[in-house]
Amino acid sequence: MKSVRFYARVVRLMAVIGLGLSLAAWVSVLERLRRAELMATRQRLTRWFLNCLAGALPFRVHVSGSVPDQPMLWVSNHVSWTDIPLLGAVAPLSFLSKAEVRTWPVAGWLAHKAGTLFIRRGSGDSGLVGQQLARHLGDGRNLLIFPEGTTTDGSLLKTFHSRLLTSAVETGVPVQPVAIRYLRNGERDNVAPFIGEDDLLSHLVRLLRSDLAEVEIRLLEPVSSQGLTRTVLSQKAKSAVQLALFGEEEDEALAA
Repeated sequence: MKSVRFYARVVRLMAVIGLGLSLAAWVSVLERLRRAELMATRQRLTRWFLNCLAGALPFRVHVSGSVPDQPMLWVSNHVSWTDIPLLGAVAPLSFLSKAEVRTWPVAGWLAHKAGTLFIRRGSGDSGLVGQQLARHLGDGRNLLIFPEGTTTDGSLLKTFHSRLLTSAVETGVPVQPVAIRYLRNGERDNVAPFIGEDDLLSHLVRLLRSDLAEVEIRLLEPVSSQGLTRTVLSQKAKSAVQLALFGEEEDEALAA
């Protein structure tokens, strides 16, 4: 019975990916014909596609809080690649991702066509990426980043890199903190985290073979960037996520 469920999930996932490839190819052709970038159209179609993709994954998702009615820089803790379809289904978003994702078969191309911005860790291109982020926010588009810069098993928060929040300070755009948590039988899920030496295919197979897990997505109170340094802004965002996930605020004196 479990094997039947697994293959049914694989078929559904492949159908969704095929749909995504068709949509991305269609938008590419349309942009060439019009000789214009259709970012707003990309974001709407991407949200619809990610909603379909999230529905093909073995999760039961609960969203609390209000989706902001103005453009914001969304910042979230990071547990797995599945954070992207789950969060992308909540609102029209663009993402900042590590450069390695661009090389992933199919997924990398889809991410690129969806308007994802890529950054190489330690390559010195953070200034250029910062300009791209500021331009993106300045154009009135939602953008989501994972300021930890890596995934965790969900048991802790790592440092929020303040340089990634510079664009919010420069453009005066508020920050939307987001807390995402994966649970299985009321406990922290050990299947969903994408960490260590995991590769995408092995992780996906393990995920599709598992039972349904619960995912809690909490949209927290937005944080104004007005008059704040990027360090203070990152500390406030991290403290909000820390409180939502673990019931305790970060000691800002230790974080400074």
